[in-house]
Amino acid sequence: MTLRSVIEGTGSALPRRRVDNAELATMVDTSDEWIVERTGIRTRYIAGEGETTASLAVEAARNALDAAGVAPAEVDLIILATATPDQTFPASATIVQAALGINDCVAFDVAAVCSGFLYALTVADNMLRGGGAKTALVIGAETMSRILDWEDRTTCVLFGDGAGAVVLRAQETDDHDGRGILASKLHADGRHNGLLNVDGGPSTTGTVGKVRMKGQDVFRHAVVNLAQVMREVLELASIDAADVNWVVPHQANARILDATARKLGLDPARVVVTVDRHANTSAASVPLALDTAVRDGRIEQGDLVVLEAMGGGFTWGASVLRF
Repeated sequence: MTLRSVIEGTGSALPRRRVDNAELATMVDTSDEWIVERTGIRTRYIAGEGETTASLAVEAARNALDAAGVAPAEVDLIILATATPDQTFPASATIVQAALGINDCVAFDVAAVCSGFLYALTVADNMLRGGGAKTALVIGAETMSRILDWEDRTTCVLFGDGAGAVVLRAQETDDHDGRGILASKLHADGRHNGLLNVDGGPSTTGTVGKVRMKGQDVFRHAVVNLAQVMREVLELASIDAADVNWVVPHQANARILDATARKLGLDPARVVVTVDRHANTSAASVPLALDTAVRDGRIEQGDLVVLEAMGGGFTWGASVLRF
């Protein structure tokens, strides 16, 4: 028998305010045509008063629990991936825990920016398979709008706010084709810090700082790294790319998605794309896109699914699972 981490439910949450490119063009020197041509983004959601990373995470978590038919009291592990926590400390995962009415469970944050959900999922998978927990909430949630320079059109047009979550349960299977996470692979290379970062922090400037990015350099690294890690994770799982039903990538830029699919010879129709609606929601990106594709019926039980992401650091990773 093999112990695997199985996704039992997905959920997501978006702020109330939806901002299209036309509205953004009234705030910064840009246009709908300029944004769509370079990124594929048409709209994004921006958090308003009373909406925080933790509040969005709680809503996404509740939706995932409802979909899984799991009561909050059954959760014994919460991992929240975010680069925009509500407070420097404690972890926003503990805010989620309290809001869900869970009196005691392991709860902590993971900081790996856009790859954060893949990092959190891999940590949870290892804890479940190692016996450290039985039922986990893995969440990616961000309010990126709070750390954007709204006078920098090269970055502020790219990002949005939101949250996505999955409920993972440890289950034993003796079936090679059984459900669950089959393999994961993570990477980091801190030499490229200067290409995508936030220019502040408690230990350096004492301020939060703003997102800074060298877009063309990031684009080149993203296409190479994402294609590489997807090949690696498929090899670990002994799966051919042709057998993959769906790829759920980090929604950073439509051009990156297209270039990565071409590099791997993937059918673009099998790549879940939500960047046009949600923009880049960093750690929330992958679980938000996953929930979208599950709820609209594209991803069905038994499908082979690859999740992948790359973010500042650089960090990048991928997981392959049978849904």
